[in-house]
Amino acid sequence: MKHLALGLAALIASGALAAGPATAQVNLSAEASSPGNSPHVSILHMAEIASTAGIASLQVQEGQTLTNSVLNVAEGRTDIAPMPLILGFLLEKGRGPYAKQGEKGAALAANLRALYPYNAGAYGLIALESEGIDGWDDLKGKEVWNGPPRGAALVNARQAIFLAAGLKDGEDYTGHQSNWGQLPTTLVDGSMDAFVFPLTFPSARATTMQAAGNVVMISTPKDVFESDAYQKIFNAPGNVPIVVKWADMGYEDGKGIRLISEDGTFRGLGTAFADIVHKDMSFDMAKALVAEYIATLDQLSSKTAYMKNVGLATLAPELSGFCGLNALKYHPGAVAAWEEAGYTVPDCARE
Repeated sequence: MKHLALGLAALIASGALAAGPATAQVNLSAEASSPGNSPHVSILHMAEIASTAGIASLQVQEGQTLTNSVLNVAEGRTDIAPMPLILGFLLEKGRGPYAKQGEKGAALAANLRALYPYNAGAYGLIALESEGIDGWDDLKGKEVWNGPPRGAALVNARQAIFLAAGLKDGEDYTGHQSNWGQLPTTLVDGSMDAFVFPLTFPSARATTMQAAGNVVMISTPKDVFESDAYQKIFNAPGNVPIVVKWADMGYEDGKGIRLISEDGTFRGLGTAFADIVHKDMSFDMAKALVAEYIATLDQLSSKTAYMKNVGLATLAPELSGFCGLNALKYHPGAVAAWEEAGYTVPDCARE
């Protein structure tokens, strides 16, 4: 589990570029998920640009369980971490992985502030062509990997399967869980019939699976996706709709990955994310971090093929997951940076 080691830190500390009181080089701690997804790329990008601009040196711990990372930020032990927005809601309510926090969860959640939004892709079904799985109904009786042992990803994967096919984990199919770091091996070892997890476009997980054979990627059926029942899930904190045409997914026809969809369009339940900080981070520091982030959005989009498809700088509530039942607000320094760059921060997402 190399990624669980205390890892990558952006240590290009220069301090040569002074841009105001927040830019004196300081050390900040950060946590990131395992490589291969947008939350990991986002945090490492921030570490790189903050150091290069002389704002801060981020010491990054990779391969972390974000359920714990969010709590660490709320309690002031970590400065920056990615958060699926559903975790902020669960912490506030003292539910799910935060049941032990009880009523204290609301006070902890009130400590969290967002710097910028993005998403971690959309839940889809992938399997080897050799498995003969052509739709969500085909998961009945199958061995399905559907996430890590705890957290938002597992909840959402089970929900995506149930809404698409009415199948329940443990009753209609056998769900299997393991840590994200073990997923690359599981994708190619033949132990699972299918996988349901967030897919970016293109997906490093799908291309990894190609080592074992050709892959099918199955969209949520259009009629299901557009039904009233499915659309209601987008009212839940952290859920956003993601619709991507095959031509924009980053694959090529006949190259080993095939999309199953009625109209050549992938539709799925997306997971809204934000990189978060404690509310006590200074106004100047938060503003400097976000201003540099905005200035380097093109650089971030080009870091991996899928980053251009994860909703960077998309602040609209219906696409970012903010507002409604989600109580998370942007840090005032972040609001100032976004507005100075010409973006509109929704009133419901500011303090």
